[in-house]
Amino acid sequence: MTTIENFIKGIPKAELHLHIEGAFEPALMFEIAKRNNLQINYKSVEEIKKAYDFSNLQDFLDIYYEGAGVLIEEQDFYDVTWAYLEKMHSQNVLHVEIFFDPQTHTDRGIEFKTVVQGINAALRDSQNNFGMSTRLIMCFLRHLDEEAALKTLEQALDYKEIILAVGLDSSERGNPPSKFQRVFKKAAEEGFLTVAHAGEEGPSEYVWEALNLLNVSRVDHGNNSLDDEKLIQELLIRKMPLTVCPLSNLKLKVVDDLTNHPLGKMLKLGLLATINSDDPAYFGGYLNENYLELSKALNLSKEEITQLAKNSFIASFLDEEEKRQMIDKVEAFYLENH
Repeated sequence: MTTIENFIKGIPKAELHLHIEGAFEPALMFEIAKRNNLQINYKSVEEIKKAYDFSNLQDFLDIYYEGAGVLIEEQDFYDVTWAYLEKMHSQNVLHVEIFFDPQTHTDRGIEFKTVVQGINAALRDSQNNFGMSTRLIMCFLRHLDEEAALKTLEQALDYKEIILAVGLDSSERGNPPSKFQRVFKKAAEEGFLTVAHAGEEGPSEYVWEALNLLNVSRVDHGNNSLDDEKLIQELLIRKMPLTVCPLSNLKLKVVDDLTNHPLGKMLKLGLLATINSDDPAYFGGYLNENYLELSKALNLSKEEITQLAKNSFIASFLDEEEKRQMIDKVEAFYLENH
């Protein structure tokens, strides 16, 4: 009989909530900083890892933006993306949908095309080398104003064949989705799909706003949705996916212990919840580690893990035929290994 650990390692899955700048491992950060003749505020990989002790989202964001500051050339963006994709291939991830934060880079004087082309070259190579399918999602930084987001959207219009959707990330508290209603409307008019971070540190009202004002296809995180019975019903009616990030929630003190993580309740309620890694270089685990740690904490069965893997494809932006093929693979694996 397959152990839960081996079952998680082997089951086909997708990742839908991953910030590519958050997959920037310390060793690669030093390598790229050296290549670009830049100094960073840490003397060693160990010193950087010690700094990854966050008390909240803002603590993390401060070091996240500093790390991203060494990314300058197209090759840098390629290298970070390729390292992540290799890792996903090793974890039997068949499909990824990657967030990137152009404003983090354009505000430092890096050209938009440098960022997009570097990431996209790695995505293409993963399709060619691993047969992995990929989608790219551009996020607006919510601590900046909507005018800045509108300028970023303008820059993205030349890359519609590469960028599928727009999202909303960064500091949630005090930056409600309603702040970005105009830019999301314009993005939708231009043919982009929309997603948004809501209900991680922000209240359930932010999830309502993401649904009703931004018209999102997915809610990223959504933990605090469970505070509102009417919202739970709305999410069920809409079959609205939630891209949940267990180790991120633990590391950022969104939950005090994984045994109290809301994902178990989400599954029991029938919500379309998925497991993702968010910023794995900073939060201590990639996709399989998130599955494994949560499975241990909540004592998830193979049936529940299988449902989560299926959910990851159901909630993806693959077309219906591609989804069906992926779900068939999940079901075949379950039948062989349960």
